[in-house]
Amino acid sequence: MNGVPRTVAGIDWTAWRPTERATLLFIIRDGEVLLIRKKTGLGAGKVNGPGGRIEPGETDEAGAVREVEEELLITPTGVRKAGELHFQFTDGYALHGAVYAATGFTGTPTETREAAPLWYRVDAVPYDDMWADDRLWFPLMLAGREFAGWFVFEGDSMLDARVAPAPLD
Repeated sequence: MNGVPRTVAGIDWTAWRPTERATLLFIIRDGEVLLIRKKTGLGAGKVNGPGGRIEPGETDEAGAVREVEEELLITPTGVRKAGELHFQFTDGYALHGAVYAATGFTGTPTETREAAPLWYRVDAVPYDDMWADDRLWFPLMLAGREFAGWFVFEGDSMLDARVAPAPLD
């Protein structure tokens, strides 16, 4: 270990800077959410939402839409910001994730080299097949609540977490 704190409280999040920026986008409609079985990259084998790294000069939202188009060959519609995720890994890697939700899409979800589409009822999300942090913030997103989350991971293991829903208006 290279001195990275193992708790959320041990990190100065005001000075924290991510190694990379990424997005996730979840399409939620008719009581179901579109997830993927990730086939490549960080989290390969896990169930997640379509997403990936932000390209230079790209906005978070544009990157989220592009990733869905690349991974599932569809274009999301009714896109809105859902939350922010901050991941610190004990090996020093740091990732900022912008989370979006969409109410629809055009096209047909299609399996690609990167991802296989999977529809789940919102009351049957397969948390055991997902990253450990998902069960902490995903219900907020499904309920339409904005949120922020801070997490410390060692490999695939979550060591500590804090999730804060946005205040209700």
